[in-house]
Amino acid sequence: MLPVAVEVWRGERVESRHRASLAVVDREGRCVLAVGEPEMPVYPRSAIKPLQAIPLVESGAADAFGLEEAELALACASHGGEPTHLRRVSAWLARLGLDEPALACGPHPPSHGPSAERLLARGERPSRLHNNCSGKHAGMLTLARHLGAPEAGYERPEHPVQRAVRAVLDALTDGGPLDPPAIDGCGVPTWAMPLRALALAFARFGTPDGLPPPRAEACRRIALAMLREPLMVAGSGRLCTALLELGGGVIAKTGAEGVYAAALPGSGLGLALKVEDGAEVQSGELIAVMEAMKMEAQVIATRAGRVSFKTEAGAYLAAGQEIARYRD
Repeated sequence: MLPVAVEVWRGERVESRHRASLAVVDREGRCVLAVGEPEMPVYPRSAIKPLQAIPLVESGAADAFGLEEAELALACASHGGEPTHLRRVSAWLARLGLDEPALACGPHPPSHGPSAERLLARGERPSRLHNNCSGKHAGMLTLARHLGAPEAGYERPEHPVQRAVRAVLDALTDGGPLDPPAIDGCGVPTWAMPLRALALAFARFGTPDGLPPPRAEACRRIALAMLREPLMVAGSGRLCTALLELGGGVIAKTGAEGVYAAALPGSGLGLALKVEDGAEVQSGELIAVMEAMKMEAQVIATRAGRVSFKTEAGAYLAAGQEIARYRD
């Protein structure tokens, strides 16, 4: 049983408890603080994005295509689909001679409420640019172009882009990623790894002394871009943006399903947090709607319990791909 991380009170009684594990690790892999199960394998989800961006800079692709700090921050982003995000990603793709269909991520409504409301008021459908991962995908397309690799299929595990990402993760986590990979909500591979390994990777990302010089410089540039362009990393009213704006140098990134990771450069530490529980559902409750061939199929909860989603809204699904998992 994991320890209680958060209690939600209503009146004088605890209404719910959320259990979590936490690992705080230094660059050498020493666990400074462990709560719960630091060796528990977790999918980092979007918390891993700053590390996925390292090959974009380390390879020389960022310089070859003249990427600005705002674009490097977008490569790490789970953005809210605000107009500034859309303009930047669209202009980035145009510089590559590409447009929205080149992105392998699916469309979903902006998570930024006012932007979603304006889209609805205009009677427009969300595009792939609205996907919170569109900046990451633009970065991967840029890397594919720089490597001379096919742009089609850049999201597949065997593609040179994803092999480059896997090599970085192996090095920063001391071989932490576990095979086989799963598919993240935006269509790219995601590797489970011990929570401790995720914290180690962020410790080395935030304080890259001792890494090979090109990789260390890539880490510093990405971290600086996130700190200088915090609105690009998440958006208005978002926690990641607020933490980056504090001025303390903390580099924080959230992921789906209760994952949070942060680099603390001042102390040379990395932090990784995983909240155990998903969302409560009742029997007969609508969980998701799938669209195929202009037809919709509703996914209904067959019993009450707790459900953890394995994909994100707007993601493209393969036949047989897991959407959600129940726990009674």
